[in-house]
Amino acid sequence: MGSLGEYLRDQRTQAQMSLRQLAELADVSNPYLSQIERGLRKPSAEVLQQIAKALRISAESLYVRAGILDAEQSGAYLVEDAIDRDPRLTTRQKTALRDIYRSFVGTADLEERP
Repeated sequence: MGSLGEYLRDQRTQAQMSLRQLAELADVSNPYLSQIERGLRKPSAEVLQQIAKALRISAESLYVRAGILDAEQSGAYLVEDAIDRDPRLTTRQKTALRDIYRSFVGTADLEERP
């Protein structure tokens, strides 16, 4: 898994956003976001959530990459991140898929596992 900064830069370029545009949408300063992308600053969970919202990706995926959340305990972030990143899906479809996935995962925790 790459660094948080590399991942953010990749997501930003994939979304065809400039650093300045993302900083504005995430309500952080341009220099601060640049420092995060270069690995010079470690953002808070709140800042990561703002960035995730601006990029329309899972905040959980950023938490894992930042070391805030354990990847093994949070395997769901892979599924939700894949849903969020699929350009073929509309926002409504993404929301529906995430809700369906969460409903299955929630009931799976209640069921006995082999």
